[in-house]
Amino acid sequence: MSFLELEGKTILVTGVANKKSVAYHIGKTLAEQNANVLYSVHTEERKQSVEKLVAPSPVYVCDVAKQEEIDRLAADIAKDHPVLHGLAHSIAFANYSEGFKPFHETGREDFLQAVDISCYSLIALAKAFKDMFDPNASVATVSISTTRMAAENYGYMGPAKAALDSTICFLAKSFSAFSEVRFNSVNAGLLKTASSAGIPGYIDSYLHAEQATLRKRGLTTQEVAGAMAFLLSPRSSGMNAQGVVLDAGMAVNYFDQSLIHKNKPKS
Repeated sequence: MSFLELEGKTILVTGVANKKSVAYHIGKTLAEQNANVLYSVHTEERKQSVEKLVAPSPVYVCDVAKQEEIDRLAADIAKDHPVLHGLAHSIAFANYSEGFKPFHETGREDFLQAVDISCYSLIALAKAFKDMFDPNASVATVSISTTRMAAENYGYMGPAKAALDSTICFLAKSFSAFSEVRFNSVNAGLLKTASSAGIPGYIDSYLHAEQATLRKRGLTTQEVAGAMAFLLSPRSSGMNAQGVVLDAGMAVNYFDQSLIHKNKPKS
């Protein structure tokens, strides 16, 4: 048995879009540990492309903005996999199609949609799989390293992720009334993913964040996947309602001399 003790564990991974997705790396890492990995994607078209990446693992379709599809997902999975040992939630969405806007100009529909898909989806999925979870199952989601840094281009996704961080605590408390199912998150720094490319000005933010890390290298999706695999494994059994910050030391390094001198006014 491997250190993570994931052999034979059935784990659902949500949110794969392509090979750059954090969810793809999470599933790949779990599969390397001989877990039985199931996948859920947004659309039928996405299923066709993802199936080629993760074969022979099964891929289901679920638009988490629709409760009936979440209920159908749980029913479909239950037919072949009556017990789930883990759920990896890697779903987030914000409508940046109109480009950068000051935060106070955030549209109501855009804000509510971001919270619905990025945060409430975890609550809805947890409820749908409540009776299928192993009593010691683990649920882990992907958040961001801090929601107290007002990155203007990230906009209303910051509050959406703050809601997700709080949701982890409340789900952990709620489920503790009848099980030992755990809820935790990996709070990741900036990453190179296909979805992040849609954030206005993201590449500039990423390059700055990379130089702010202690090692001068940005966080990788594989590093996030490794942390998620740990949280989904029995080895993290003592952790519940926690957010594990994964930022390569960026939070302690804002006053790095190289950054200070780079921005020093010329006399």
